[in-house]
Amino acid sequence: ERLFNAAMRRMYADRNFYPDANSTMRLSFGTVGGYTPFDGATYGYYTTVKGIFEKVKEHAGDIDFAVQPELLNLLSSGDFGRYANAQGEMNVCFISNNDITGGNSGSAMFNAKGELLGLAFDGNWEAMSSDIVFEPDLQRCIGVDVRYMLFIMEKYGKAGNLVQELKIAR
Repeated sequence: ERLFNAAMRRMYADRNFYPDANSTMRLSFGTVGGYTPFDGATYGYYTTVKGIFEKVKEHAGDIDFAVQPELLNLLSSGDFGRYANAQGEMNVCFISNNDITGGNSGSAMFNAKGELLGLAFDGNWEAMSSDIVFEPDLQRCIGVDVRYMLFIMEKYGKAGNLVQELKIAR
């Protein structure tokens, strides 16, 4: 890996490379947005509750896609209140062109105003090579939307008192 990185730095000498910052606090910036990984495939920048139901149905019987019946009932009500988007749906996750690697899960993702958008938790399939080389046109960081987190805390977790203590931007 050391030799490969040295070769990459020589080959792309005009690029800026971030330093190895293991065990240090890191800040990065990116842009929320979809992508087109190959001809005929275009992915938007967010998912909604509808996608949860699609995955549960598509992967019926697969424990990795099992969702508690109580949560499915709550989500199927469609009563998302203040957490709904303009179309009345609730956003669940979003993608950005941030770089993500092992150890980044749970990192806060903020907008330009310093408002929490969500938490980073994974990368797309095309991000699997990111420990070797970052491909900005393909690699995406997946974040859970703060509105979904707040909904889960308030409605499913019955922790509305905690949500009331937060300063929530409208």
